[in-house]
Amino acid sequence: MNRRIRRQIARKPAVLGAVSCSDTTLWRWEKLGKFPKRINLGDRSVGWFQDEIDEWMQQRAEARDE
Repeated sequence: MNRRIRRQIARKPAVLGAVSCSDTTLWRWEKLGKFPKRINLGDRSVGWFQDEIDEWMQQRAEARDE
Protein backbone atom coordinates (compact mmCIF):
# COMPACT_ATOMS: atom_id res chain seq x y z
CA MET A 1 0.00 0.00 0.00
CA ASN A 2 1.44 3.35 -1.07
CA ARG A 3 0.75 5.90 1.65
CA ARG A 4 1.33 9.60 1.13
CA ILE A 5 2.24 11.95 3.92
CA ARG A 6 0.23 15.16 4.02
CA ARG A 7 2.51 18.16 3.95
CA GLN A 8 1.55 21.48 5.46
CA ILE A 9 1.83 24.60 3.33
CA ALA A 10 2.90 27.89 4.91
CA ARG A 11 1.63 31.06 3.26
CA LYS A 12 3.84 34.07 2.60
CA PRO A 13 2.88 36.17 5.67
CA ALA A 14 3.68 33.26 8.00
CA VAL A 15 7.00 32.55 6.27
CA LEU A 16 8.05 36.20 6.31
CA GLY A 17 7.22 36.36 10.01
CA ALA A 18 9.05 33.13 10.80
CA VAL A 19 12.28 34.08 9.04
CA SER A 20 12.05 37.81 9.88
CA CYS A 21 12.96 39.19 6.49
CA SER A 22 11.39 41.30 3.76
CA ASP A 23 9.55 39.97 0.74
CA THR A 24 12.41 41.15 -1.50
CA THR A 25 15.05 39.40 0.61
CA LEU A 26 13.06 36.17 0.54
CA TRP A 27 12.77 36.41 -3.25
CA ARG A 28 16.53 37.01 -3.58
CA TRP A 29 17.35 34.03 -1.36
CA GLU A 30 15.12 31.83 -3.51
CA LYS A 31 16.73 33.01 -6.74
CA LEU A 32 20.20 32.33 -5.29
CA GLY A 33 19.14 28.85 -4.16
CA LYS A 34 19.55 29.81 -0.48
CA PHE A 35 15.90 29.22 0.44
CA PRO A 36 13.32 26.56 -0.49
CA LYS A 37 11.35 27.17 -3.66
CA ARG A 38 7.82 28.50 -3.46
CA ILE A 39 4.72 26.68 -4.64
CA ASN A 40 2.21 28.53 -6.80
CA LEU A 41 -1.21 28.04 -5.25
CA GLY A 42 -3.17 30.28 -7.58
CA ASP A 43 -2.95 33.40 -9.70
CA ARG A 44 -1.79 35.60 -6.80
CA SER A 45 -1.06 33.09 -4.08
CA VAL A 46 2.12 31.26 -3.10
CA GLY A 47 3.27 29.07 -0.25
CA TRP A 48 6.12 26.87 0.91
CA PHE A 49 6.19 23.39 2.39
CA GLN A 50 6.44 23.87 6.15
CA ASP A 51 8.85 20.96 6.58
CA GLU A 52 11.28 22.57 4.11
CA ILE A 53 11.12 25.88 6.01
CA ASP A 54 11.70 24.03 9.30
CA GLU A 55 14.69 22.21 7.80
CA TRP A 56 16.13 25.49 6.45
CA MET A 57 15.85 27.09 9.90
CA GLN A 58 17.45 24.05 11.53
CA GLN A 59 20.37 24.21 9.10
CA ARG A 60 20.85 27.90 9.89
CA ALA A 61 20.86 27.13 13.63
CA GLU A 62 23.42 24.35 13.16
CA ALA A 63 25.66 26.59 11.05
CA ARG A 64 25.57 29.18 13.83
CA ASP A 65 26.80 26.60 16.35
CA GLU A 66 29.73 25.42 14.24
